[in-house]
Amino acid sequence: MQSSSFFSASSRPLTAYGWDDGFAESFAAYAGQDSVPGRVVRVDRGRVDAVVPDGDGVRTVLADTALVATSDPMRVPCTGDWAVIDLGEVGAGRDGVVRALLPRRTAFVRSASSKRSDGQVLAANVDHAVIAVSLAVDLDLGRIERFVSLAWESGAQPLLVLTKADLAGDPDVLAHLVADAETAAPGVRVLAVSATDGDGLDVLTAVLGGGTSVLLGQSGAGKSTLANVLVGEDVQDVRAARDRDGKGRHTTTTRDLLVLPGGGVLIDTPGLRGVGMWDADTGLARAFSDVAELAEECRFHDCAHATEPGCAVLAAIESGALPQRRLESYRKLLRENERIVAKTDARLRAEIRRDWKQKQALGRHMVERKRGARG
Repeated sequence: MQSSSFFSASSRPLTAYGWDDGFAESFAAYAGQDSVPGRVVRVDRGRVDAVVPDGDGVRTVLADTALVATSDPMRVPCTGDWAVIDLGEVGAGRDGVVRALLPRRTAFVRSASSKRSDGQVLAANVDHAVIAVSLAVDLDLGRIERFVSLAWESGAQPLLVLTKADLAGDPDVLAHLVADAETAAPGVRVLAVSATDGDGLDVLTAVLGGGTSVLLGQSGAGKSTLANVLVGEDVQDVRAARDRDGKGRHTTTTRDLLVLPGGGVLIDTPGLRGVGMWDADTGLARAFSDVAELAEECRFHDCAHATEPGCAVLAAIESGALPQRRLESYRKLLRENERIVAKTDARLRAEIRRDWKQKQALGRHMVERKRGARG
C-alpha cells in the first residue's frame, strides 16, 4: 500500500483545491492501482464531476455515485467532498465510480424542510462561510442571525459580506448599516463590497485566498456577480433583481466549486429562499454570545429572561445595551432548533414534553393561588 506521504506528493496538483496531508492520510487506506482522490466540484442526478490528479495537473471526470448511494441525505455526496474514485470502472457516459467519501471536516447543513426532519448538506470541507447580504433592500437582521448560527455550527468561520455597497450612497449611511450588521453578528467580520466600483474586493480576495469558501445568501444578493468578479471571468449567469423587492431569480442552479486566481476555491450555491435551523445549539451560542454572556450574570442559572428578578439580560435591554429584537430573535431560533432536533431525537422530545407539563402544572398552581388570595 502506498504511504500517505507518497500519495500526498503524487497528488500535489490537488493542493490548489485544498488537498493536504490530513486528507492524504484518510485516503491511504483506499490507495490502489485504479483509485485516486478527487474533489467533488458539482453533483447532478446520481453523478458527480470531480477533479483528479493527471500528471502535473488535474482533469475533471464524471463519476457514478451508485456505490455510495444512501437514503440518509446527510451522507450523500456533496460539492466540496473529497472522494475515492475508481477510474478502472469506466462505463457508458462515465469515467469512473465513487467508492467512498473521505471524512468531512466541516459541513454547512440546513433543515431540508420545515415539515420534515431531514438535513441537507449544502457544502462540505469549508473553511469560510461567506454570507452575502444585499444592501439594495433593507437589512434583515433576523436572517443574518439565522445564517450566522448555521455557519458557526458548520465548523467554518463565518464572514458577512454586504454586497451592492455602492447603493448605500452616503458613507455615513453605509457605516451605519455595517454597524447594524456587526451588532447582529458579534465576533464575525463584516465587509461592505461593491462589484460595480470594486470597493472592498481586495480585502475579500485576500481573506478567501487560502482554503475553501462557500458563498451563501438569498436570490438577488449578488452572489453570482460576486463569484464572477472573484474568479475573474463570467462563470455564473447573472440576471437583474426584481425592482419591487430586490429579489432575484435562481441564476445559479447547482453548487459549483470554482478555483480563485489568487488562491483558494469558492463554492457558489443557488439562492436560498428558506434556511431552516438544523441541530445548531453550538452555533446559536456563538451567534448570540452577547446574550449568553449576559445570562451568566443572571441571579438564577435557569433564568428565562422574562420576569425574573436579577435578570442581567432584561437589565441590558432596559439600559439599551441589548436590543429587545435580539432577545426575541434568539428565542425564536432556539424554539425552531428544539423542534427540529425533537423530530429526530426521541429522548429530547420526551424531555421537552415533560418540561411543558411541568410549566402547565406550575401555571395552574399560580392561578389557584391567585384565586385563593382573592377569596
